[in-house]
Amino acid sequence: MKRLLYSELLNWKKGLARKPLILNGARQVGKTWLLRHFGEREYSSVAYVNCQRTESMSHIFSDFSVERIVRSLSAYTGVDIKVGETLIILDEIQDYPRALTALKYFYEDAPEYHIAVAGSLLGLSLHNGVSFPVGKVTTLNLYPMTFVEFLFAIGKSQLADALVAGDWQLINSLPELYTDALRQYYYVGGMPSVVNRYVSGDGLIVVRKEQKQILSDYTRDFSKHVLHHTAERIRMVWENVPNQLAKENRKFIYKEVKKGGRASEFDDAIGWLIDAGLAYKVTRIKEPRMPLRFYDEPSVFKLFMLDVGLLGAMMDTPASSMLIDNSSFVEYKGAFTEEFVLTQLQPFGMPIRYFSSNDSRIEVDFVLQTENGIVPVEVKAGENVRSRSLRVFCDKHPELHAVRFSMKQYAVQDWMTNVPLYAIDAWLKGLTQS
Repeated sequence: MKRLLYSELLNWKKGLARKPLILNGARQVGKTWLLRHFGEREYSSVAYVNCQRTESMSHIFSDFSVERIVRSLSAYTGVDIKVGETLIILDEIQDYPRALTALKYFYEDAPEYHIAVAGSLLGLSLHNGVSFPVGKVTTLNLYPMTFVEFLFAIGKSQLADALVAGDWQLINSLPELYTDALRQYYYVGGMPSVVNRYVSGDGLIVVRKEQKQILSDYTRDFSKHVLHHTAERIRMVWENVPNQLAKENRKFIYKEVKKGGRASEFDDAIGWLIDAGLAYKVTRIKEPRMPLRFYDEPSVFKLFMLDVGLLGAMMDTPASSMLIDNSSFVEYKGAFTEEFVLTQLQPFGMPIRYFSSNDSRIEVDFVLQTENGIVPVEVKAGENVRSRSLRVFCDKHPELHAVRFSMKQYAVQDWMTNVPLYAIDAWLKGLTQS
C-alpha cells in the first residue's frame, strides 16, 4: 500500500536537524502500519512498543534519562538499538503521557536516536494537562487515503502517476477511466482496512461491513473517553453530520441535532470530534482576505466527516447508486461531492474556509489560503456548471482567480480554472509548486 506521506518520513530521516517525530491522526487511518513499514524498509531494525498494551511503561519511563530509557526499550523489545540503524516506535502514545514528555529529552540529550511515535486522540490528551514538547518535535498528520493513493492501491498506477505529474493532456484523454475509479472511491473511501478488503476482492457487502465496524468502533470511543452525558451529545452530533451535509447550504444548524439545541449544549461535542480527527470544521469568512482567520465568523460553519466512504455507510447509500450510474455525483444535493473535495484538500494543510452573503444569494463552497494568495472554489457534482454565485463573487473580487471542481475537463479561462473532480491532487500539486 503506497502512502504519499512516506516521502515526508524520508525527509525526516535524512534531516540534519532531525527531531523526534509525532505521527498524528484519527484512529484506523494507518499510522501504525506506515511507521512499521517505513522502519522495516529504511532501517536495519525496528524497536516497537505499544504504550496501550505494555504494562512496563511506568518502569521504562520512571525518569527521563534517555540512556536508561533506550536500554530499557532494548531489553523489552529484544532489539539491539543502534544509533542511526534502529527506528524506535512508540505506538498509542496518548495512553502514556510521560512517553510524550520524554521526547523533549531525546531531542535535548540524544538527538542521534531516531524515534517516532504514533498518536490517536492526541488532541484530546493535550486538553487533559499533558505536557507537549513544544519546539522539540516534528509533527506530521496522516489522513485517510486520498483518491491518488486509492488508485495506487487498486492497481491503477498509471492513472495515479499522471495525476502526481500533473499531465493534463493525458488526464483529459482518460475521463471514463478516472470517472469509474472515482465512483469506486466514493463507495469505498480511504480507510486503509476498507481499501484492503476491496482490493482483496472480499466484495461490496464485506466492504460495507468493515465501514460499519469502524463507525461502531468510533462510537465506542465516545463512551470510553468522556462522561456519559457528553458521549451522548457527541453521538448525536456525529450521527447528524450526514443530515447537515444533505441540506442545500450545508451550514451547521444546532436545532437539527436536537429540537431547541444550541451552541452551549453541543460545542464541546463538536470540539471533541474535531480533536479526535473524526470531523473537519470549515468556518465562514466575512471577506476573502489574508490571513483568512482574521475574517472568521466562528458561529457559522460547516461540519464534514473524515472520509467519504464512511459518510456513505452512515447514509446507507446503496452500491448501485455509487458504482453503476451517476447518482453519487448528482443526487444527495452534492453532499458526497463537497465531502470528497474537502477530504482531498485537507492533507495539504492549507487554511480552508467558505463564504456566503447574509442573504444567501452568493455562496462560495470553499475559500483556500495558499502560498500564492486566496483561491475561491466552487464544487459541482456533474457537468452542469451553471451558477451565478462564483462569477458574481469574482466580479466583486477581480484580483482573485477561481477554480471550479466538476466533471468537466481541465480548462483555464481568464477568471476561472475548471478542474475535474478526479484531478484535484494534480491541481494542488501544481498550485504548491508554482
